[in-house]
Amino acid sequence: MRILIAGGGIGGITAALCLAKKGISVDVFEQSSEFGEVGAGLQLSPNCTRVLHYLGLENGLRSLAFIPTRAEVRHWKTGKLLDAMLLDDSRGDLPYYHMHRADLMSVLLEAASQHSLIQLHADSRVETIEELADQIQIMAGSASFSGDALVGADGIHSVVRTALFGEQDTDFTGNVAWRAVLKADSIPAGVVPPVASVWWGPGGHFVHYYVRSGELINCVGVVEKEGWEVESWTRHGDLSELKQEFAGWHQNIQLLIDNIDPDDCFKWALFDRSPMRTWSRDRMTLLGDACHPTLPYMAQGAAMAIEDAAVLAICVEKEDGIDRAFSVYETIRRDRTAMIQNGSRRNSKIFHLKGLSAWFRNRALIFSPVQRIMKGVYEHDVFASVK
Repeated sequence: MRILIAGGGIGGITAALCLAKKGISVDVFEQSSEFGEVGAGLQLSPNCTRVLHYLGLENGLRSLAFIPTRAEVRHWKTGKLLDAMLLDDSRGDLPYYHMHRADLMSVLLEAASQHSLIQLHADSRVETIEELADQIQIMAGSASFSGDALVGADGIHSVVRTALFGEQDTDFTGNVAWRAVLKADSIPAGVVPPVASVWWGPGGHFVHYYVRSGELINCVGVVEKEGWEVESWTRHGDLSELKQEFAGWHQNIQLLIDNIDPDDCFKWALFDRSPMRTWSRDRMTLLGDACHPTLPYMAQGAAMAIEDAAVLAICVEKEDGIDRAFSVYETIRRDRTAMIQNGSRRNSKIFHLKGLSAWFRNRALIFSPVQRIMKGVYEHDVFASVK
């Protein structure tokens, strides 16, 4: 069997590794001139590190990651601790990693490039897709390829999704995100604790945490904003505008923003889609943001793609026929990914409450609703979900 994967990002390469581990040949097609990741930091919770460790990547991950002690929620202005959750409490060999996207991709690509069943094709955007009687044929770059099936791991603007369901618009959320990475030694000791920090404020929030073994600090600020809907992750933003967006916030946030290199300040609009009821047909299916684009308010976007990859490979191995395998895969993943999508949408409102609504939200945190919800997310065993 040979499976073609459109998209060489985190989800696509993880799917290739999971399929190859089952003895299945894979070709991965990436439209960029080289494989890699655009962006900065990401959080890998135990529900997805379970998959990455299963693939034998633990040593590579630990050498590049930062492992936080807990997650904290703080008041935007006073810095008061509103809630906290331990991230290193008795999960054994399944830690919570903070990683730079480029570092995670380097670990994935090293494993993929060394596997005899995986072929990586850069500068190979999937241009045409043709369904034949017993195979899929595509044009990617300037060459033609055939396989038993095609997986679209090519993001929110998926070519494979369009081939399956036609053009579909994305929804602007009314939120704009800013990101930057700072050198940790540029910030005085003690300002940034070894935790995942999120500051909730009126109409916005700010996140920061260490990556690359503590050498760098990843910062993301999100604000509610209309009239600017540029989606690119590589679009530079004006640092003075970022400072204005977070004027009046806690001094630690001001210190972080003041130390951002203007050339390393990026701004992009957040888009998503509603959960899909189906994302497979015959010999084609979708994975990750191609079928369930997830806003960053639960830090589960990459995790969902990684979980998808594991379930997909198991179903392809176990089920009789590709169409049956894809149908079962979709059925297993549909409710969980929809729950994460909807939870992330809900959090986008909860994080940004103002006035009396924010006061009631903060009071409710004494009942630890965040811990209860995220505990269930983190403890999910994707392998046990495939019966």
